[in-house]
Amino acid sequence: MSTHKIPGYGATLRTAKKLAEQAVPVVNRAVPGRMPDVEVILTNERGMAELMAAADVALAGALDRRTLAAAERTARKTARDIQALAVPRPDGSALLLVDVDKHLSPAAFAVTLVHELTHAMQFGRKGVFERCVACARDLLGIERMSRRDAREHERLLRQEEAEAYGFEYLADRVVPGARTAA
Repeated sequence: MSTHKIPGYGATLRTAKKLAEQAVPVVNRAVPGRMPDVEVILTNERGMAELMAAADVALAGALDRRTLAAAERTARKTARDIQALAVPRPDGSALLLVDVDKHLSPAAFAVTLVHELTHAMQFGRKGVFERCVACARDLLGIERMSRRDAREHERLLRQEEAEAYGFEYLADRVVPGARTAA
């Protein structure tokens, strides 16, 4: 666990580490699959956009300037609307980016952490990583997905998101009353 471009958040980092240490075993026991190595980075909206763009480019396997610029544009738009994001990495681990400014309490952070750890567990399932790579390549304009594959990806994404929301009740085991407080 680390911070990115947010100086002076030492107490928040310590609290986040403590909550993550409690949340990982809870999610690992409840969610089907295997927990990959997870790196959690606490940042703000600007740092989140920067890290999202770098993660998408690494996932897609592209290094040209046009692709990087497209990734940065997309990431800036996305970072405004989300609180956190889980991204698979080519080495099999997962990256969790959390916007600390959008989490006003440990309870809200616990709910988000459980949600994103559920997504990290999903990355290890059959075909999910390959689908994420194909989506990243499509998003950056490297290699287009067929309409059928895009529809299937959207359907599976909605299903995975519903599953992650369904497991948010586990946050109450990390911070009692987290879902009602968040």
